[in-house]
Amino acid sequence: MTLEPLLILEMALLGVCTGFLAGLLGIGGGMLMVPFITLILTSQGYPPEYTVKMAVATSLATICFTSLSSVRAHHQRGAVLWPIVRLLAPGILLGSLVGAQVAVALPGKILGVLFAIFVAFSATQMFLNRKPKPSRTLPGRLGTFSMGWVIGMLSSLVGAGGAFVSVPFMTWCNVKIHDAVGTSAALGFPIALAGTLGYMWAGQDLPQMPAGSVGYLYLPGLLVISLASISTAPLGARTAHRMDIQPLKKVFAGVLYVLAGYFLLR
Repeated sequence: MTLEPLLILEMALLGVCTGFLAGLLGIGGGMLMVPFITLILTSQGYPPEYTVKMAVATSLATICFTSLSSVRAHHQRGAVLWPIVRLLAPGILLGSLVGAQVAVALPGKILGVLFAIFVAFSATQMFLNRKPKPSRTLPGRLGTFSMGWVIGMLSSLVGAGGAFVSVPFMTWCNVKIHDAVGTSAALGFPIALAGTLGYMWAGQDLPQMPAGSVGYLYLPGLLVISLASISTAPLGARTAHRMDIQPLKKVFAGVLYVLAGYFLLR
């Protein structure tokens, strides 16, 4: 199994960018990875009915590695609230496994539209930056478990690390933005692991899959993107703790609107 130099370069650049943003904003990178991996795989002539699902599965798998690198940097700065991670993680695992099975049952076009809606929603949340009531706190165990299930389900459907829901949810509950970003990075791992396993299982014995695939997971893409993203995630985390990331979030939101438009037009 060999990869063209241009393909390696494209995936490496994607990994560098998504790794940095994972550390900076607490995102898993799926919002960028899914559309660009889809574009790369489509240009290689892979079956179009599989490319979006392959992109989602590969995006989730890379988040496993990116989140570990990112969370280590945030933990060193005391920005990971582990009690919240323990409350949300069980629901996230269950929701991620279910979401992967739902996603593979959907036609690729419908999944693409869902992804575009999700990206536009995430961008709008970044623009609005609503402030919560000072008295609001996290819900009880059942409420937090249910929220974890929603985060896992949505993340597995669209190949994201869950920050698009978990960061707004935590800040809405008056968790400081830097702590919310760090905690979201820790939550990315169970989301990505459960979702990846679900896509690998659901994509077994499919015809016409490219060499190097395990179910819907494209291993060459996972290897190149992960190696590149791991190197830049700590840099993004260090940058996040030195700056006000709100202005950057608005710029990033603009990029997300463009990606949402691309998916809808495609």
